[in-house]
Parts: sequence; structure tokens; C-alpha cells
Amino acid sequence: MDLDAYVAEHDAEWRRLEQLSRGRRLTAAEVDELVALYQRAATHLSVVRSRSPDPALVARLSRLVLAARSTLTGGSRLSWREVGRFFTEGFPLAVYRAGAWWSGVAVAFTLLTGFLMWWVAGHPESAAAFIGEDAAEELVASEFAGYYTEFLPSSFAFHLWTHNAWLAAQCLASGVLIVPVLWLLWNNALNIGVVGGVMFAYGRGDLFFSLITPHGLLELTGIYVAAGAGLRIGWSWIAPGPHRTRGRAVVEAARDGMLVAVGLVGLFAVSALIEAFVTPSPLPTAFRIGIGAAVWLAFLGYVVILGSAAAAKTRERDPRTNPHAQ
Repeated sequence: MDLDAYVAEHDAEWRRLEQLSRGRRLTAAEVDELVALYQRAATHLSVVRSRSPDPALVARLSRLVLAARSTLTGGSRLSWREVGRFFTEGFPLAVYRAGAWWSGVAVAFTLLTGFLMWWVAGHPESAAAFIGEDAAEELVASEFAGYYTEFLPSSFAFHLWTHNAWLAAQCLASGVLIVPVLWLLWNNALNIGVVGGVMFAYGRGDLFFSLITPHGLLELTGIYVAAGAGLRIGWSWIAPGPHRTRGRAVVEAARDGMLVAVGLVGLFAVSALIEAFVTPSPLPTAFRIGIGAAVWLAFLGYVVILGSAAAAKTRERDPRTNPHAQ
């Protein structure tokens, strides 16, 4: 098979197919032409694969065929409307539905963290047992504050973003097993509790809260939301609820979990920027904490207001809850 001659013979058809597949509105005649060219291109792809499997040409024809098929079948394309709907309905609704779970997680593990902090602060020998006496002194003297200025803010923000997003992904992915989520939360509570307890034991509790509060409010909320959504997936398998199979319950909870996972990527990006640029800044402590608190309250308000509105809209469309729904 003379590949160059074959390309020269059909190149005009392929270019025309590419032009018709670009997503603009087509006339009836153009749709007929697109169908015919799509069928020919599919045949050409089969011929090239069987007789002269040139990788570049196969890749080109594969893209053409897939693009044409997507145009003919109305394949989904990402649009700004869909993105807007995700942020105004999908994500806040998923977080709102899991509200009881992540609120419970937040209360339980905040209390646990506080207890650990109180215990370590009241028993200085426990700090030595956890991290060693020399390490505790170094933590208070320079390491805790130095952590926020050790790297360039941009690099530090990227590291924090990926780390927290990965931790949230682990909570969501392992939620169906429940125990791994509790283990991750315990490790997080233990780490904060020990560090905070050491700082208080050495009389530097003010420094601890002045540095951890600006970003910690939003960051920990994101972790608790991921953990709560993950545990909700696991519990849906244990107790699917009335009129639902376990499989259906898990699928519905996992679908919400996927929306939460995507949305939390943005939340952790914001918390990383605060931790990298606001937390170590020379701004007054009250101002830094105020920024963190404002962003945190804005997120909670966003979830409550838009999430409740989306939930109400969903109930109106659900024939199980609204007999008049179409």
C-alpha cells in the first residue's frame, strides 16, 4: 500500500470532516455530509490499521473518528454553564447532604485534639515521650515558627495544596472501610495535639494559635468534610435506609463523594494560599486571624445557603417527595 498516495487521495475528505466536527451548529445537509464522511473515515482507519499501521496516521484518523462520533451523538462538552452549576449546586449540595457527618467528625476530633493538647501541656514528660526533650525545645525555639518560612511561599503553597488534597482523597477513597478514615483522623489529631501541647507546656500557646488559626479553620474543615463524606459512603453500605438497596445507597453516596473531592481541591488551594502568604506575614495577629475566619465563615455560609437551596430544588423535582413533580 502506497501510504503517501492514500493520504493524498483522501486528505481533502479528512480535512472536511475535521471542519464539520468542530461543534458549530450544522444544517441538515451538513449533518448528512458529516455522517457520510464519518463512515468513510472509519473505513480508512480500518484499512490503515490492517495494511500499513503508521502511528501518526492512525492517531490522526482516530481523533477524527472520535470527534465526528461525539458531534453526531451529542457527546458532552464542558461548558461554563456546567462549571457554574457545579459550584452553585453540585458541590454545595453534596457537602450539605453530608453535613451531619462532617459536623459530627469536626466536633468529635476537635474535642479529641483539645484533650490531647491539654494532657501534653499538663504532663511535660509526655512530650518527651512523644518527640524527645531536645526536639520539644527546638520545636518551641524555632522549628514551629520556622516551618512557615522555610520555603518560598509559592512552593510552600503548592506542597500544602497537594498534601491536603491527597489526605482528603484518602479519606474519601477509604471511607467504605470506615476504619482507615478514623485512623487518618486520629493521626491528624495526635499531631496537632502533641505540637500544641508542647507549645503550651513551654508557655508559647499564643504563638501556636496565632500561626495555626488563620489557615487551620478552613484547612481542618476541608479535612473533616472529606472524612465525613467518606464515612457516609461506608455507613450507606451498613445501613442503606428504606426502599434502597445497598448498591444503590453506596452509589448515591459515592457520587456525592466525588463531587466533594473535586470541590475540595479548590478549598485546599485557598487554605494553602492563606498558610503560605498570610500566616507567616508581618500583619498583626488579629488581622491574620480575621482573614482566616472571614474565609472560613464565607465557606460555611456558601454551603448552608446554596446547599439548602439546591436540596430544596432537588426535593421539588423528586416524585418520591413531591407528587406533583414532573
